[in-house]
Amino acid sequence: MTGSWSEKAYTEAKLFGDVYQSASTKEGKYQSIPKLDELQYKKEDAYLHLTSNNTIYGTQWREFPDTGDVPLIADMSSDILSKPIDVSKFALIYAGAQKNLGPSGVTVVIIRKDFLELANTKIPTMLKYSTHAKNNSLYNTPPTFGIYMLGEVLNWARELGGLAAISELNKKKAKLIYDVIDTSGDFYVGHAEKDSRSLMNITFNLKTEALEKSFLDQAKREGFVGVNGHRSIGGCRVSAYNAVPIEACKAFSEFMVQFQKGNE
Repeated sequence: MTGSWSEKAYTEAKLFGDVYQSASTKEGKYQSIPKLDELQYKKEDAYLHLTSNNTIYGTQWREFPDTGDVPLIADMSSDILSKPIDVSKFALIYAGAQKNLGPSGVTVVIIRKDFLELANTKIPTMLKYSTHAKNNSLYNTPPTFGIYMLGEVLNWARELGGLAAISELNKKKAKLIYDVIDTSGDFYVGHAEKDSRSLMNITFNLKTEALEKSFLDQAKREGFVGVNGHRSIGGCRVSAYNAVPIEACKAFSEFMVQFQKGNE
């Protein structure tokens, strides 16, 4: 339990079986990711589910647990294709395309064949992964434009140097902004603990609400749109997905420095 999307997954899972929380950072306002040795689960569990990146709170799993015979499932909607991932650790990965893969409306699912065979069959045909696996994702007319665009994004990623190159670029982009937060004294206050920080979503507050409002207003005038934090928690949020160039992160970090100088 690491954020809003984990909460939603928990609620949905309760419709189909008995669910419990293996670990939670909710009491700490989701500022961190649980330590691997904090996870508590039983060998007979049907699966363990996690959300790899938490867009609202700006936290991200740096490493994933080795769950042995317990199938590991991950919602990777907001950080898939942002770094190399050992998919062999997972029984199932699902990801909406809308962050790093392409337009919304396409979902990518990576599922182990033996796990696919264990799936619930008492659900509508369209909701069965086996239906789409057996029909090469062509059981119905799929969102062809979105799939075409996803293919173009994958070609771009390959030309860029693959996941290793993309990961290094994402680290540099995030560092530009985290460095400003860390050297600002208490002017900018990061939400996530340092060992749990997301490279995709950088969340922070300013030391007063008035300053925060002024910051967001001025950022918008300077052409930095969508910097407002999620409506559920407020604050500020910079999303640095793959499509965001490093020049944009550099420009925003410079804006942050100048804003602090003008408002201390």
